[in-house]
Amino acid sequence: MTTEVKASHILVKTEEEAQKLYDEIKNGASFADTAKAYSLCPSGRAGGDLGYFGRGMMVKPFEDAAFDMEVGEVSKPVQTQFGWHLIQLTGKK
Repeated sequence: MTTEVKASHILVKTEEEAQKLYDEIKNGASFADTAKAYSLCPSGRAGGDLGYFGRGMMVKPFEDAAFDMEVGEVSKPVQTQFGWHLIQLTGKK
């Protein structure tokens, strides 16, 4: 059973912007470079890397999406009270 996941994310204000960036990443843009250029979260400077986290450490919609993903997958836009996120799962342990 997975107890922790490692993820990167991009945080933006609107669903439209998140969808635009999702489409660019799906068409070959680097997730990390996109995070550095667009993410409103301080983690953007590190390519969006959030490191490993367990259940109960992130807001529920974000956590649910991250724990349901496979390593290497990029989520469709996920809404939280902070804005819209794209999540890239980079590890599980």
